[in-house]
Amino acid sequence: VRSKKRMAESLGFHSVDRTFAETASEEAVLACVNELNNDPRVHAILVQLPLPKHMDEHRIVSAVKVEKDVDGFSAANIGNLALRGGVPPLAVPCTPAGCIELIQRSGVETSGKEAVVLGRSNIVGMPVAHLLQSMDATVTVCHSRTKDIAAHVKRADIVIAAIGKPEFVKGEWLKPGAVVIDVGINSKEDPRAKRGYRLVGDVDFDSAQRVAGAITPVPGGVGPMTIVMLMKNTLNLARHSIGLERMPLRRAPTKKPGQ
Repeated sequence: VRSKKRMAESLGFHSVDRTFAETASEEAVLACVNELNNDPRVHAILVQLPLPKHMDEHRIVSAVKVEKDVDGFSAANIGNLALRGGVPPLAVPCTPAGCIELIQRSGVETSGKEAVVLGRSNIVGMPVAHLLQSMDATVTVCHSRTKDIAAHVKRADIVIAAIGKPEFVKGEWLKPGAVVIDVGINSKEDPRAKRGYRLVGDVDFDSAQRVAGAITPVPGGVGPMTIVMLMKNTLNLARHSIGLERMPLRRAPTKKPGQ
């Protein structure tokens, strides 16, 4: 949360915090969301997850107007993301958008490539699979019930790891030269670390970096990109509020000479 606030301040975005006690009622949170929905000075609303167990997370997140859904989690935004053609979403989920931004800025070819997504969450796995499909990749989504995940990973040109298991993907699973985007962030005991633990991803970085053509570190890889995409969504929603076109996420493919 602090990183998001610092980034917003550095960009000159005005941000407002509405903080509640863990024992706050669901109705109090909903009333706050509705107040912000009706405030024309507010262009983007973020509900920080997870919520306390006594609250209905779906109900609260769904209460955010689609025009202010900066996380891109609403049914309308996810539905438009999944459709081919038609109206684009007003906001794209931030972590998947960050993955795609990393892929595009690194010049990684997606068209016709095999992409394997580990994890099928609504926040990362499913949206990033839809985005990769829209970029003409052939996408396989693996999850907790998938048999022989290593075999799927072995054929992948692009691996997106968002399965929530520390150092789950081993270097020997990877196709030589594969691009690996590690979304995971997990605590691992380390008596040598000052805090008694260190942060690791869903990929065993030490073994994977010897095989991969490119790999994101943890921390410092996808995390900062998620915050950047949150700011981009905020700007896009502000532009939408005054009738300006959105800035697209996916770039049109560059044609080679003679094509």
